[in-house]
Amino acid sequence: MISRNLFGRPPLRAIRIPPLRTVIRRTYASELTGVQDNAFNRERAAVKHHAEQTSDTWRKLSIYAVIPAIIIAGANAWVLWNEHWEHFAHGPPLEEKTEYSYQNIRSKNYFWGDGDKTLFWNDKVNYHKKE
Repeated sequence: MISRNLFGRPPLRAIRIPPLRTVIRRTYASELTGVQDNAFNRERAAVKHHAEQTSDTWRKLSIYAVIPAIIIAGANAWVLWNEHWEHFAHGPPLEEKTEYSYQNIRSKNYFWGDGDKTLFWNDKVNYHKKE
């Protein structure tokens, strides 16, 4: 009788190890012949061939179209950013800009900093006239 451990399983020495001939990987012919030549296997081979061609197309598209498009879009964003700040520099100082009643509404102070500035406050762009 085989002794059992705490979990009710036989000890490792009692487990049979498969013979070496079943562990070795079998290699199959690349072309379908005889019994292997059926509609299912032909369809799988066609799908595999189509997947190889399609993945190659997407790889080329990603390298030769997407990467240059990202570089061009980045250059465009950089130019527009610089133009925006050049235009902003010609405007009146922040202290002289009109502050409308719907801007900078404070029902209570924020618990960080001086209590007047929001979490996303930018001193180059935002200004709040204290009354």
